Amino acid sequence: MPDNPHPNSGEPEEDGEPDDDFRDMLRDFLAGNTDIDPGKLASAAGLPNDPALVAQLMSKLQDALQSSGDGINWDIALEQAKAVANRERTPSLPAERASLEQAFHVAALWLDDATYVSELTGTPRLISRTEWVTTTMPIWTQLAEPVATSIADALTRVLHEQSPEEMSDMIAGASKLMRNVGGTLFAMQLGQVVGQLSTEVVSGGDVGIPLFGAEEDATVQAAIIPQNLDAFGAGLDIELDEVRLYLAVRELAHARLFRHARWLRLQLLTSITEIARGITVDTERLEELAEHFDPGNPESLQHAVSAGELLAPKNEAQLAALARLETTLALIEGWVDVVTAEATSRLPKSGAIAETVRRRRASGGPAESAFSTLVGLELRPRRLREAAAMWQALTDAVGAEKRDALWSHPDLVPGGDDIDDPAGLIERINNPDSEHDAVDRAIEDLLNDDGDRPTEE
Repeated sequence: MPDNPHPNSGEPEEDGEPDDDFRDMLRDFLAGNTDIDPGKLASAAGLPNDPALVAQLMSKLQDALQSSGDGINWDIALEQAKAVANRERTPSLPAERASLEQAFHVAALWLDDATYVSELTGTPRLISRTEWVTTTMPIWTQLAEPVATSIADALTRVLHEQSPEEMSDMIAGASKLMRNVGGTLFAMQLGQVVGQLSTEVVSGGDVGIPLFGAEEDATVQAAIIPQNLDAFGAGLDIELDEVRLYLAVRELAHARLFRHARWLRLQLLTSITEIARGITVDTERLEELAEHFDPGNPESLQHAVSAGELLAPKNEAQLAALARLETTLALIEGWVDVVTAEATSRLPKSGAIAETVRRRRASGGPAESAFSTLVGLELRPRRLREAAAMWQALTDAVGAEKRDALWSHPDLVPGGDDIDDPAGLIERINNPDSEHDAVDRAIEDLLNDDGDRPTEE
């Protein structure tokens, strides 16, 4: 046994009791020596009330009691996500994989005729749900960590403020312990959400953000999950080979764009992270829940978590940043839609597949909604159709080469005003010197005005 019985606090409390008392209280709960039902609390936290999952949660929380580290152990999220991804394993048949590999080959040829963006340096892959989880988890934890930290800070503060005076020393001495336990619970929630996402998405670009690396040495640049694609196609009255080819084109278009516009991935993820870091917890709502919480009846907490009520409303700066993010996402998705439509014009049912994809992106799946609730960040483009219409008008007016050249630098990419007024954007592209002429005329007029002013005697 280590000499220091307080590994989480750095040094023992003066009387050696508060931290131990709090630890014993939590240990009794986790061991089932209280009247609190762990299954109900798991449900309240947004986790399924599954006996195996509840047992796993209790085990992870017990480990957190013994942890001397600080911060969240995201390996727990990865482990949980893999467990969810592996629940329904339906290996694809060799013939199905061969069909998808051929679809990627044809998709690359068709895209060459529809766009001028760079080709991929890596071979598109067919991956399992578990591989998707492993590859994308670093991005999900990057987006979730700021919110997890904010929740941990708020929870510790509220517990300290709401606890009776005689318990204040115990709460203060166990703050890091609470952060470890709360971080473990958050990691389990994130793992559940990402694992569920792995059963819903069909490709790397399915959620709009760049989950795979665009670098030349990236392990995965573009990928499709055969099991999910086949499930998606099964609900349509369309030949599965046609669906596979359409989605292969769409995935390659998305991946090519992020490799071509190398600045885009960093800008997008930086914007998302900045918004996430500004998200705070509604302490008044948290205090209200803490004051009236009944462990035997956790429905109020469950509703607050599932409805996102614990996250405070976004401030003006966040709302402005979110509007810019939504515009960028809409521009990306709209461009992908237009390029994919042109590349798949040979497919008889491409329009029907495209409409299904657009509706799916607009509504989002259950797991995407859960991520939005957990992290307070919605990743669905609200102006997708308008952005696609702008890119189509631009293509018709100036051609694909000038259209794609706009992705060469962040200053050239259209903005929200351009989505509203495609004609103005087309005019600027066709007459690139017009704006400079207007500025020159304004300067000349200003100088002439100054020259006409009477001099003071």
